[in-house]
Amino acid sequence: MDSENPPLQKMDWMLYFNRTINIIMKENYGVVYGNKKEETPPFYEIVFKTGKLVDAYEEGLLLDTVRDNHLIKVFVPFSSIKCVEIY
Repeated sequence: MDSENPPLQKMDWMLYFNRTINIIMKENYGVVYGNKKEETPPFYEIVFKTGKLVDAYEEGLLLDTVRDNHLIKVFVPFSSIKCVEIY
């Protein structure tokens, strides 16, 4: 068990199978516009993963999501999760 995220791993994720969840990731992506760093200050985008919860493992969650009309499975490790919204 990952000692950094015990509350996430202790949850009974089976209660939320087939529910839509929105995961806010710990990682952010920095974006800079302009030719030089000094011209425009960078801003950071919050990274989300959204999909239907289809499985849960000791290491993370498995989601089903649709992109470009294709079903895609996304595995999100608990160590990368900052927050989870359950719908």
